[in-house]
Amino acid sequence: MSGINLFEIMDQISGPFSSPLIGPPAENAELAALLCGIIAFYAVIRVIFEPDVMRKLPFLNVFSFSISGIIALMIPHPLGVIAAAAYFIGSTFESNAIASTWAGGVEE
Repeated sequence: MSGINLFEIMDQISGPFSSPLIGPPAENAELAALLCGIIAFYAVIRVIFEPDVMRKLPFLNVFSFSISGIIALMIPHPLGVIAAAAYFIGSTFESNAIASTWAGGVEE
């Protein structure tokens, strides 16, 4: 063997997230994503154990918002922000539809 290291070869191969302008998430982003995960976990626990449906809906929104925050923080690519925005918009529409249905829908 002439000193060829597999890790050196893997470092030279470009991947979907390899760019000189885009680096891996910093420690601050990981800490913020961990905080979003803790908030999401709390929201899920409240949604599971809350008996009143109308009181579950705000926690469902919090869960959706924290997941979109995790997506935006952990994907180190400009398309990660687009994916997070798409998830955020879709979950907002879903939450609004659920709330509108439980409130009685559109009155004619």
